[in-house]
Amino acid sequence: MRKRSYKRSGAAFKEALRHFPGGVNSPVRNFAGVGGTPVFIARGKGSHVWDVDGNEYIDYLGSWGPLILGHAPANVVKAVTTALKNGSSFGAPTLLESELAGLVKEAFPSIKKMRFVSSGTEATMSAIRVARGFTKRDGVVKFIGNYHGHVDGLLVQAGSGLATFGVPSSPGVPASFAQNTIAIPYNNLDAVRTVCKAKGKEIACIIVEPVAGNVGVIPPAPGFLAGLRELTAKYGIVLIFDEVITGFRVAFGGAQELYGVTPDMTCLGKIIGGGLSVGCYGGREDIMNCVSPVGQVYQAGTLSGNPLAVAAGLAMLRHLKSHPEIYAQLEERTAALAASAPAGITVNRVGSMFTFFFTGGAVTDYESAKRSDTARFARFFRLMLERGVYLAPSQFEAAFVSAAHTAADIRRTAEAAREAFTILSSP
Repeated sequence: MRKRSYKRSGAAFKEALRHFPGGVNSPVRNFAGVGGTPVFIARGKGSHVWDVDGNEYIDYLGSWGPLILGHAPANVVKAVTTALKNGSSFGAPTLLESELAGLVKEAFPSIKKMRFVSSGTEATMSAIRVARGFTKRDGVVKFIGNYHGHVDGLLVQAGSGLATFGVPSSPGVPASFAQNTIAIPYNNLDAVRTVCKAKGKEIACIIVEPVAGNVGVIPPAPGFLAGLRELTAKYGIVLIFDEVITGFRVAFGGAQELYGVTPDMTCLGKIIGGGLSVGCYGGREDIMNCVSPVGQVYQAGTLSGNPLAVAAGLAMLRHLKSHPEIYAQLEERTAALAASAPAGITVNRVGSMFTFFFTGGAVTDYESAKRSDTARFARFFRLMLERGVYLAPSQFEAAFVSAAHTAADIRRTAEAAREAFTILSSP
């Protein structure tokens, strides 16, 4: 194994520190959770990326999930290039918007009408506003460890009780913004029943990652999603699935197809834009008809339905639709990679999402995830990086396999993982 140089990344980080808080434009990129200097990426192709020092890596970050076809797939590059020649943005309707919407509705039958936005955060923020407008209630229930973007009302931390009223977990968020948010342990249906019994008529919506992906991968417990569906229907609460990560990733129709549970509203993210900046929220027609100009709930955005993102999304989703065998391949290769972990490491996986938790116990919620040995994970991350494998620089994130990952990529990664685990277990 040749020694890698990170000299240019080090210099780039010093320069970035002059411009950005922590030298980055999103906190995890800082490598604070794993130590060392962030790697600055220069380019990507297929399943691989290269940094500014010329080091090559097999990439399991995939821009945090949306690059299900890998980096710079030819059909997506061609679609964006063609669209750019016609103009980058109009702030006006285009024909491609309806084409993409038709593909989304085909994959997600629960979405009868939708709105394109510019990010997953904007999608969840807008969906909650619409749910409140529809129900004429203010309360929101979320689950501890589920991340729905940096929305003020959802940046809350829970206390030690079964269900705790939200307290802002970030300075700059007024307490009044979070006071209507109730945070409940993920996978705890009894806690949901308790809250609904006490405050069901005050709750506008329950928002959930059907597969938790922002505290590492945590699958829903058997009956959890179906139980949410039953309780929300009983109390007239809008059930929102945040499928920003899982949409088109765990199945063509997302987690709602995989688990057979139909939400009232769905939020989707960058994957519907081929990895470009876009998002979407949609659902039942009666709920979506509350949105202006049909209804009174206001939401707008100049770049909503941006033609470059829409063109990229059409290219990607058409490819996924015409090649359903991709999902079987992703399942097989991710399962093979997950099998490389030794005893004492908990591997959670749903489809092509997985996490190596450095704990020997089951990980079913935020509390059990926190038992992971983050120092051991940090060392594992650096050992893998030295062996040419790029993972998310945090114990509490998901890794992603793409259709571009070859059987050889998986074998090489599994071998690197076994070497790293062996070093970690040595005295």
